[in-house]
Amino acid sequence: MKKSLVVIPTYNELESIGSLLEELSQLEVDVLIIDDGSPDGTAKKCRTHGVEVVERAGKQGLGSAYRVGFQIALDRGYENIIEMDADGSHRVSDLVKMMEKIGTADLLIGSRWVAKGKIANWSKFRELLSKAANRYANLLLSLDVADTTAGFRIYSGALLAKMDIQSIASEGYCFQIEMTRRARARGGSIIEIPITFIEREHGVSKMSFEIAAEAVLRITAWGFLRIFGR
Repeated sequence: MKKSLVVIPTYNELESIGSLLEELSQLEVDVLIIDDGSPDGTAKKCRTHGVEVVERAGKQGLGSAYRVGFQIALDRGYENIIEMDADGSHRVSDLVKMMEKIGTADLLIGSRWVAKGKIANWSKFRELLSKAANRYANLLLSLDVADTTAGFRIYSGALLAKMDIQSIASEGYCFQIEMTRRARARGGSIIEIPITFIEREHGVSKMSFEIAAEAVLRITAWGFLRIFGR
């Protein structure tokens, strides 16, 4: 069995990806980039760092990228599958802390909204939006996870193999909520580890009205299914 694979979706992350890959090269992890045809040369930059890149034609969504990366990880027998952002918002120093907890739960979440979790350089509106989304998800779905939308995670291969990831339908940030919901449904144990989330210094946020609307609609639908016992 291979140990840990870091799966990183990218789209126009040329300015930030190099420093992240340099830091990851100091850890005992493999790295897989899923690039959605970045016109800025992100894929080429990643290859200069000696990491594997799956280059796709055009933007196909965050969820789609992770489904591809996760399936590759499972097919290759990795014990731990790590997801993190390419834009510098997830610190490698926090990943080290999270990796120290491997084996204590099936899913480790780098959390902004537990005690000692922090946010740097976010607007008050963005902070309120994230907190509201998490409260709404927990109200309707009873996930008992403070940061259901977190994209900084470590899954055990054993849990991921039970989650039928190809049937996960969400494409935006709701993907993280759906994965949390599926992990709970499969009996996975979850621990949240406080991190410091830093707003990106380069590039443009992928958040949009369509992504937010997808989350609200899907959470509401799942909540009705839960309430009516299906």
